[in-house]
Formats: sequence, C-alpha cells, structure tokens
Amino acid sequence: MTIDLTLNNGVVLPAIGLGVFQTPPDVTTDAVATALQAGYRHIDTAAAYANEREVGEGIRRSGIDRSEVFIETKVWISDYGYDQTLHAFDKSAGKLGVDQLDLFILHQALPGDFDKAIQAYRALEKLLADGRVRAIGVSNFMVEHLETLRKESTIVPAVNQIEVHPYFSQPEVRKANSDLGILTQAWSPIGGITSYRGDASTSTFTDPVILGIAGAHGKSAAQVMLRWQLQLGHSVIPKSVRPVRIRENFDVFDFDLTADQMSAIDALDTGVRGGPAPEAVTLEAFGREIPEA
Repeated sequence: MTIDLTLNNGVVLPAIGLGVFQTPPDVTTDAVATALQAGYRHIDTAAAYANEREVGEGIRRSGIDRSEVFIETKVWISDYGYDQTLHAFDKSAGKLGVDQLDLFILHQALPGDFDKAIQAYRALEKLLADGRVRAIGVSNFMVEHLETLRKESTIVPAVNQIEVHPYFSQPEVRKANSDLGILTQAWSPIGGITSYRGDASTSTFTDPVILGIAGAHGKSAAQVMLRWQLQLGHSVIPKSVRPVRIRENFDVFDFDLTADQMSAIDALDTGVRGGPAPEAVTLEAFGREIPEA
C-alpha cells in the first residue's frame, strides 16, 4: 500500500520516495533497487549528489518498469541560467538513462543572484511545455522567493522541497506553499540532520515525546515522524542505504496518529534550521562543475 498525491497540474506523485542525498555512488544502485522491490515508486536525486547514473542503474536493475517509477532530480546552481538549465536537463536525463523526467526542480533559491534562478525556472517552463518533464518545482525557496517567482513566471511550481521535521517545521513556508497550490516536500523528514551534531539529547530519534508516541503504536521514531508528515499532507523522501531501514520507512500505512499526538509533535518545533540558510548558498561558496552525461 502507498499514498499518492496529486500535483497542481494533475500529475500523481507517490507520497513516499527514497532520498539519496550523500549516498555514495557505489551503494546507490543497490539502495534504489531494494527500495523499488520493497514497494517504493518514487526516487529523489540531484545533479549535485553525483549519483544520478547509479540511480538509473538501480531502477533498471530493480525489474520495475520505468513507467511505474516517479523520477525526481534537481538542477544545481552552477547550471542556472536559461540555456544552462536546458543543458542541465540533458546531463541529468543522460545519466539517469531516460528521455523524460517526472519532476525537475531548482535545487536552491540562490537569492544573491535570483535573476539566474528566474532564468533557470523559465527553462523549466520550456521543458514542461515541450513534454520533456511532467512537472516542475523548486527547493529551499522561502516565502519571499516564492512571491518573486510568482511575479516573474507563468507556471506555479508543483513542489517546494524544504527542510521539514519535528524540530524545524517551517509553518510560514508551508502555508505559503498551500496558499499557492504548491506541494510541500520534506527533506530530512525524520530529522536525520538533527543527529549530525553528536549530541543525542537534541536528536529527533531520541526525543521522549516521539518515542512515547512510537511506543503507543508499536512503531519506531522514524515511522512516527513519517506518519506525522503524511498526515500533514507532505511528500517525504527519507534516506537510507540499509535494507531493513528502507523497508521500515515504507511501513507507515497501517496506523494513524491522533489529533493530540499530531499536536504534541507540532509543539516540538524549535525554529532552528539544520541545513544552510538559503542566503548562504552562493556560487562563490557552493559552485561546482556538474559533469556531462
């Protein structure tokens, strides 16, 4: 069983996808094949992850027909600009081994050079019009970025992929997404980014509220956080390379959180971002050449 979400252009997206951020290429293929064989039908990657080729190989190795798999990837900031972004599609599609992408999104807002982001988005609109992608979107766009993009483009993004987990739930951005008909897609949906600091007391995985709810349902903390996201109407892309965790993250369709449990998780928001602030992502600091296909 799975849950499907309908994007603002009618395209259907499986709510749970496998994320492959920081998944080494040599294990990406097996992780993708394992996920698809476990029931996933949505894979999220990015040019900047340097594993698109292995994602494509994992899809082929899984035995699942390409038509059944929703493939999402992202344009890196180094390839922003109209012509550059059109070519970025060729690079990503070539590495993935496909002719059409299901969802193609801008990886960062690049607020310090937002004109380039606007030109890149216009290239996405062209790719959509030409049928080379089925849906387009953005990632890490804050309210002000969405407002400017709306004025400078003709197609509302189908998705805005942002950091969302119980410790950083971004209610203002989520509301802006909802008001515009944009699906919120959560990266780090189980708060993995909160465990990187080495202080277990600040990790979502050891939070007593989440563990208490998990115990009540006979589920793991990760499963409770994914269920919270799904009941909020989000798309989620949990990452794992371990087959047992990949399967566990997909086993979230046989229970429901109560309204009180949802509210208790909502109340854990600290307002503290785990990933880089959008304005910190500049070409000078984060620019890198994306290889050809």
